[in-house]
Amino acid sequence: MGTKCLIIAAGQGSRLQQRGDSKPLISILGIPLIERVIRSAMEAGVDEFYVVIGWQSGLVRDFLEQLAKRLAIRITPLVNEDWEKENGLSVLKARDVLQEPFLLLMADHLFDPELVRALTTHPLPDGEVALVVDSDIHNPLVDIDDVTRVSVKNGKICDIGKGVTDFNGFDTGIFLCSSAIFKALDQSREKDGDTTLSGAIRVLAEDGRAEAISSSSGFWIDVDDPAAFKRAEKALLDRLRDKPADGPVSRYLNRPLSVIFSRHLAKVDITPNQISLFSFLCSLLAAGLFALGGYFALLLGGVLAQFASIIDGCDGEVARLKYQSSDFGGWFDAVLDRYADAFLLFGLTWHLLAVKGNGWVLFTGFMAIIGSFMLSYTADKYDNLMRERIKAGIGTKLRMGRDVRVFLIFLGAATNMVFPVLVVIAVVMNVETLRRVMVALNGQD
Repeated sequence: MGTKCLIIAAGQGSRLQQRGDSKPLISILGIPLIERVIRSAMEAGVDEFYVVIGWQSGLVRDFLEQLAKRLAIRITPLVNEDWEKENGLSVLKARDVLQEPFLLLMADHLFDPELVRALTTHPLPDGEVALVVDSDIHNPLVDIDDVTRVSVKNGKICDIGKGVTDFNGFDTGIFLCSSAIFKALDQSREKDGDTTLSGAIRVLAEDGRAEAISSSSGFWIDVDDPAAFKRAEKALLDRLRDKPADGPVSRYLNRPLSVIFSRHLAKVDITPNQISLFSFLCSLLAAGLFALGGYFALLLGGVLAQFASIIDGCDGEVARLKYQSSDFGGWFDAVLDRYADAFLLFGLTWHLLAVKGNGWVLFTGFMAIIGSFMLSYTADKYDNLMRERIKAGIGTKLRMGRDVRVFLIFLGAATNMVFPVLVVIAVVMNVETLRRVMVALNGQD
């Protein structure tokens, strides 16, 4: 049986009204905030959701019903008529439906699924709650003037609140709760008239029943105002740059540019597969320009080929941003890449044959195409082997792949040195393929 999750989505979010009337439905890079929270929780193993709604409850309910159908999950809305009051009242709305330990999340807090996964596997003693506490008090994503601060000692929360001065962590809004949270909310209201979630945590902390799960590296951000929205958008895009399989050209040239394009593509109604097809068509046009002859067509084809290589990174980036990744999409992109490589190298070969047709040109072009195919064919086996070696603490070389190949094509076209570039591609790609075979054979780099 999976973990149940309660999400607080009742507030108005007045500071973000310029981006939408209903805060949970405000879209960030093409996906509403509440959907990002739900999808991240699903990645961590959650399979049933209860969402407390209030402001614009009809709109939010309709969206949640559609989302539940799309994702084939159960989402139960709970209405809080007192949504203008403190957030603890929203938590109390779940008293009758949640008795076993459950996750408690905020609809405006984006996070790495690993932070939630750490809680779903955490053994929670009866009568306690656990909170993921960000121990990086210099986290650049945190608004120090608005964040809820936490004082932690020996793994236990001592104090929590926005006014805490002696603190060593921040409240991420990611909780694992037992039913004790409801009783603590009642006690906080009776004792201090405080119906905030922080007030309930303070009540539990007094009895040593509030655990802190420390994290200093996991991504999270409270999207509470326009400045935080911009930080969140930038953080989501920055996370796209961290792709270990990238070759040197992708890492230092293509990826920084493709992320800029992806930022805009994620906000329009376009699929990753459509982006893959567009990239392929650009490569096909570039190959046609190569075959036309003349330096201007050659140069334009080279620029277009490199542009296609940059756009080729956008399909995966948009897929990750909009949760549209699929096995077919990855396979389809790989198939189009192989066709694109063949057409580009054939176009260069055709260009040379029109100028000086001889057997060496044909042989070099053929070997370049063969090397391109074999390098791609051996990539999965080689990359899997390198991942195992990295896990074992053994270094590895930068991955050489399509990004380098297309960049060489661009350089050859721009400098009108097509034959030398074809020779380099033919030699380098085939030698690298042989090196991979030897690495796989000998188990050493």
